[in-house]
Amino acid sequence: MTVELTPQFSTLDITVSSEMAHIASLAHSHPMSLSTIETCFGSLYTSIGVYLEGELQGFAILHQIFEDATLMDICIAPKSQGRGLGHLLLLHVIATACEGGAETLFLEVRESGVAAKALYIRDGFKETGRRKGYYKTEDGSEDAILMELHLSR
Repeated sequence: MTVELTPQFSTLDITVSSEMAHIASLAHSHPMSLSTIETCFGSLYTSIGVYLEGELQGFAILHQIFEDATLMDICIAPKSQGRGLGHLLLLHVIATACEGGAETLFLEVRESGVAAKALYIRDGFKETGRRKGYYKTEDGSEDAILMELHLSR
């Protein structure tokens, strides 16, 4: 018999920035640095963590100015991927943006981020453009795919 664990969501503060950076280093090919993550704690940012049994499994960083919100990063530890936590965390981010008065949620994703792009499309995001060669790769560069979700409040 498999027991399904219930994820818990919590607003994060800078004291967990090292844990966030560690998870990002495991999950992303080009993760945000610790110093960059540390700049994402302030009045315009909300960082949300997803926990299972008290252990941080992933996080999202939301930046919001008036009616425009941007998902700066969303990350699930590799050991916890494929369990629906990314989807649940994204839904929590969307709800947080709506509660903050956002009308549109923006994000960008690497062209190679097939699973991430599928998640965003599943949750209603539409592709709105591309930044050619925006992200560095091991052998050159790849496009950033720009996406947005119009929020109903």
